Amino acid sequence: MKASDPPVRVVLGVGGGIAAYKACELLRLFTESGHQVRVVPTASALRFVGAPTWAALSGQPVADDVWTDAHEVPHVALGRAADLVVVAPATADLMARAAHGQADDLLTNVLLTARCPTVFAPAMHTEMWEHPATVANVATLRARGVIVIEPASGRLTGADTGKGRLPEPAEIFQVARLALARGGAGPADLAGRHVVVTAGGTREPLDPVRFLGNRSSGRQGYAFARTAVARGARVTLVAAHVDLPDPAGTTIVRVSTTEELRKATVEAAADADAVVMAAAPADFRPVSYQSQKIKKSGDGTAPTIELTTTPDIAAELGARKRPGQVLVAFAAETHDALVHGREKLERKRADLIVVNEVGPGLAFGTADNAAWVLRADGEDVELSRRPKEELADAVWDLVVELLPSTRSADTR
Repeated sequence: MKASDPPVRVVLGVGGGIAAYKACELLRLFTESGHQVRVVPTASALRFVGAPTWAALSGQPVADDVWTDAHEVPHVALGRAADLVVVAPATADLMARAAHGQADDLLTNVLLTARCPTVFAPAMHTEMWEHPATVANVATLRARGVIVIEPASGRLTGADTGKGRLPEPAEIFQVARLALARGGAGPADLAGRHVVVTAGGTREPLDPVRFLGNRSSGRQGYAFARTAVARGARVTLVAAHVDLPDPAGTTIVRVSTTEELRKATVEAAADADAVVMAAAPADFRPVSYQSQKIKKSGDGTAPTIELTTTPDIAAELGARKRPGQVLVAFAAETHDALVHGREKLERKRADLIVVNEVGPGLAFGTADNAAWVLRADGEDVELSRRPKEELADAVWDLVVELLPSTRSADTR
């Protein structure tokens, strides 16, 4: 956003859950990024965080009813003027009222009048999230184009642990930012789809302290996961050795070795509409693992380590691919990238392969990336150097073109 541009107008709805205090951090992220934020809490939310706190942090008036400043018709004006609506936390009650079109307070009125991207970040106990009524309400909201982020798993109110925790504010902010960048208020193009994304580099242990691995940071895979969430997908993220915050709205499966990555990905891909193999599996592993640390010899002679190849996961997925399922493979090359990429595309039976050159300052560990996307139909697409999230979005555009029009019945 340029300094001369008008501020982006955000409505931050706050539901009546204990996680309401975390919305203060989300508000700070929006305001420090130059957004103009109007906080609209429910009456229950004000029992957790008072109106003076919201007003002081946002610099805007705060009300939860349609009667305050009635001459400005806030129940219509706020929704019409908003460029983005984010509801965090979104309680089971609030989502039920939104799904059924109720307008019994200021926030639900805003939700009915807004014609901009809308993001819900649910937070509730596991039983409430899994109840058939909530499942149906979430499906209804998603069918209308609302992005409902999957809640995180972890510590809930009291001693309870499970799925239903509010994702971290910084990650909610990232999803909201991506949704705002895409614009529009219609159904997201990956809504109703299940996508699997792999990320990071695997490690093949040599002994208790050493391993064979690679330089993959997982940034590109995480960018694919975040952008898929912002486009409405249900995302399974299979992550190997990544030191990054968990992307909001994803189901994360953590793995270490290439075999663990293979098993988790094959299982997750069974009902997936698309699989993006952004991880960097180690190509080799030791034939045998040494249970004790390999010691240097007295004369300095290096040990001989016998290696064998690891499974080609993308090729296995290509052989198992269902009709209509889209497989995106990756090829990180140091030379003759397009030649090797085309060969891998055919051998792995992928629909697309993302090819990039790697080396110092290229691909691994960087904030941006450049690539060629080779298609099974023979058409090649060049993606110039850009932030990794923008590159991921460009690849998702190509995936969406290949997906059949019929979506999965599972919108959770």
